[in-house]
Amino acid sequence: MELAPYATSPDQSRGRLYPDFANIIRSPFQRDRDRLIHSSAFRRLDGKTQVFAYHEGKNYRTRLTHSIEVAQITRTLCKSLDLNEELGEAIALDHDLGHPPFGHAGERGLQKVMKKYGGFDHNVQALKIVTQLETHYPEFPGLNLTWETLEGTVKHNGPVAGTLNAYLKKFNKTFDLDLKNYPSLEAQIAANADDIAYLNHDIEDGFRAGFYTLEQMQELPFIREILNNLHKNCPTPDTNICIYAVTRSMIAKMVFDLLDNTKANLKAHNIKTPGDVRRHKGFLVCFSPKVEEEIRRLRSFLKEHFYTHTNVVRMDMKSQKIVEELFNVFMSDWKLLPDSERRFLSPRNSEKEIADVICTYIANMTDMCAIEEHQKLFDNLTRF
Repeated sequence: MELAPYATSPDQSRGRLYPDFANIIRSPFQRDRDRLIHSSAFRRLDGKTQVFAYHEGKNYRTRLTHSIEVAQITRTLCKSLDLNEELGEAIALDHDLGHPPFGHAGERGLQKVMKKYGGFDHNVQALKIVTQLETHYPEFPGLNLTWETLEGTVKHNGPVAGTLNAYLKKFNKTFDLDLKNYPSLEAQIAANADDIAYLNHDIEDGFRAGFYTLEQMQELPFIREILNNLHKNCPTPDTNICIYAVTRSMIAKMVFDLLDNTKANLKAHNIKTPGDVRRHKGFLVCFSPKVEEEIRRLRSFLKEHFYTHTNVVRMDMKSQKIVEELFNVFMSDWKLLPDSERRFLSPRNSEKEIADVICTYIANMTDMCAIEEHQKLFDNLTRF
């Protein structure tokens, strides 16, 4: 497929931090995608919360299934805009790699305990994973991904401003990711595909959990319209058909709106090159005002009926407590850490250095790993 002039061409890639062999079969971005899929961190996403904790039910989304869904939507959008599908897919697969256990509750816990040590950011954690923690090759640390994939990992939500995380600041001095400017169109696509995937699939998961009914969902006019159209063709559909119709139709609507609005933006701003994309002061990939308003109402519905539901709030409270208590007990005595982590520390390490090792250890855990570690340390004195 011939790429648009503003797409990211593999031939124009800024390369990798370390010398690496070329591959005559796969493009640089294909290799990035494959390295991510084969990473331990990617496999661990299967055991990490999306909204429901991992152990609450196998039919709910996990970070892994969510990432696959985001990648699928990203490829569709990139292909329709003549962008680089392989780069978009790599960024989509990488975008949640740094999430700790228990989803946003776990992240809030790490942000709280790491506040005095420089904070916690899951995008920076993803960067640390792919540039340092994954050890697959003797020639270099990490996965040695291309500049474009690393840029999309850190910046898919936009430029990084303010005080930089210590790891990001140090890495950026070595391999400048152009933090002050906007990311590629492929990264912007992945960021919007993330919203499309999680909003629609949260609607489905919340419904299947019994948090609201189809009747309540019809408070939203666009959902009412979808169900009315469905009933015209299928007078007595079962609930499975109804919820699939809602998510399928809304995803399609968001995808087509994003395509049309992005094309209009590219034309209106006379975008000709990837450099034009990065220098533009704002996202070029975005929804129309009408669909933005529908998304705002959808978020509001989910917040009222799903994200603040008693079951979710209670699980979030317990999850955040587990993360905070793990961090605090390890900080009280880092020798409680397993040998795999203790080897990075000695009495000579500063408090911040110890905190960074503990934070990384917890962030890499799956939900069940965190629960089991917490039980070993707090719940049963006879358990080792």
